[in-house]
Amino acid sequence: MGLTGPAPALSVAAAAERYLDHLAVARGLASNTLASYRRDLRRYAAVVGDVPLAALTESSVAAFVAVLREGSEGHPPVKAASAARALVAVRGLHRFACAEGWVAADVSREVRPPALPRSLPKAISVEDVGRLLDAAGFDDTPLALRDRALLEVLYGTGARISEAVGLDVDDLDLDAGSARLYGKGSRERVVPVGRYARAAVSAYLVRSRPGLAAAGRGGPALFLNARGGRLSRQSAWTVLRSAAEKAGLTAAVSPHTLRHSFATHLLDGGADVRVVQELLGHASVTTTQVYTLVTVDSLREVYAAAHPRAFAP
Repeated sequence: MGLTGPAPALSVAAAAERYLDHLAVARGLASNTLASYRRDLRRYAAVVGDVPLAALTESSVAAFVAVLREGSEGHPPVKAASAARALVAVRGLHRFACAEGWVAADVSREVRPPALPRSLPKAISVEDVGRLLDAAGFDDTPLALRDRALLEVLYGTGARISEAVGLDVDDLDLDAGSARLYGKGSRERVVPVGRYARAAVSAYLVRSRPGLAAAGRGGPALFLNARGGRLSRQSAWTVLRSAAEKAGLTAAVSPHTLRHSFATHLLDGGADVRVVQELLGHASVTTTQVYTLVTVDSLREVYAAAHPRAFAP
């Protein structure tokens, strides 16, 4: 099936499949992103019905967003962020269809996503990070050495959990203090690796990984499970939850918590927001700027407590 050409009677479902082919072939989207787009577009096709794409109007798109927010038979209401994500997929489909000449106009262009509540990233204190990392490496067993190295890398580089477990041994240059990470859309970036993370990884590579690797068939993965295979995202979550429990942390802690803490602590220490953007692998600085709201709140608290004229008499 071709990706271009007139298609006046193309159904929504058929148009969506062509659009997904385009995203996979021409845009090279990651498999997880494609799967998300596919789910959203299939629901769109189910909601609007078996009609030609050209028959849809702006009201059709707006009604789909309303159905998402209000729920429908067999589908509970979704949060504003999920509805906004689905609208991104739908608007991409209509924009692509218009560019290909399948429809006369992009009827989704003026449909606005639901307003998102301001949600500040959750970070933990530097002291709590230290307690977490100490709890992960409380003994010298091979798995404890691996766990400490994993969490040190997550906090020391700001890596996403998928980026950390996707690391190969050759992606690290411990002498130079750098790591090569592969982010969303297979975007590659090189980030510094701090002294503590380098020490933890070195200990793991020398005293733990060889034994773990012997249990499997060998392979390039940096972080291995007890069977010698690449550590999964789910297992990495388990490592973090276990360390949080041992450290006695009461706040919910996730791999993204360490990423948020990495960014927040850098900005608190005076790092430029655009430098943090590069380290996090954000395509837009707007995504990173949400962290500045956290540091502004911290500054406001200090100001209120310390300045003699912070409050009117």
